[in-house]
Amino acid sequence: MNPGILAIDIGGTALKAALIDDHGHLRSERHRVATPRPCDPMQMVNELAILAAPLSGFDRIAVGFPGVIRNDRVQTAVNIGGPAWRDFPLADALAARFERPVRLVNDADMQGFALITGEGLELVLTLGTGFGSALFRDGELMPHMELGHHPFHHDATYEECLGTAALERLGEAQWNAHLDRALKVLQVLLNADRIHLGGGNAKHVALALPPHVRIGSNDAGLAGGAALWNGAAAVREGAAALSNAGTDAKDAS
Repeated sequence: MNPGILAIDIGGTALKAALIDDHGHLRSERHRVATPRPCDPMQMVNELAILAAPLSGFDRIAVGFPGVIRNDRVQTAVNIGGPAWRDFPLADALAARFERPVRLVNDADMQGFALITGEGLELVLTLGTGFGSALFRDGELMPHMELGHHPFHHDATYEECLGTAALERLGEAQWNAHLDRALKVLQVLLNADRIHLGGGNAKHVALALPPHVRIGSNDAGLAGGAALWNGAAAVREGAAALSNAGTDAKDAS
């Protein structure tokens, strides 16, 4: 068996890690711990080293981080910590700790690679501690937008209306009403062919979603890490293989 990829999904609420193969299929159980908050950069490196300690058999690392990433360096970390994160070389710090090469992207971008079909304009929204977004055109990742911090409703941002704090404050009914409005506004703005919903709070979606909107797998935030090393097509091929295997199993039964 070829060496795998250590996939790490950094969130404002939880840190997750798993071993995946070149197509994004999980080769281990997901390991999960709560995210320390606030958390400075080297504390994060230490936490991830402890989290991934039970995992072995990987020769590369893929990391999704909830903020703006430029050249493998963190530019913003609103839901993680303070100014110490500004321009922090997280990929280099993790590479030094694990002694493996590291590739780092925004967490919504990484998740999106495992959700998209690769055809047309596709918007990925992550519903979690914050409100993440990623945009793809024919499978190609477009420049990252911090949509979550854009004004949305009565001067409140998307994140302030749809993050975990809003869900807890407003309750599921009002939170879903905000989500319904957000989906309609973003569809007018982008005319997306598909919108994919992910993140830990996607389980609270209680809307009758239109045909072009779907809820993705909870493992997508890890599975998408394969695209950082092998390209988005490899992840889509892996997802198609799993789908076909499931269909074949049903036919056989």
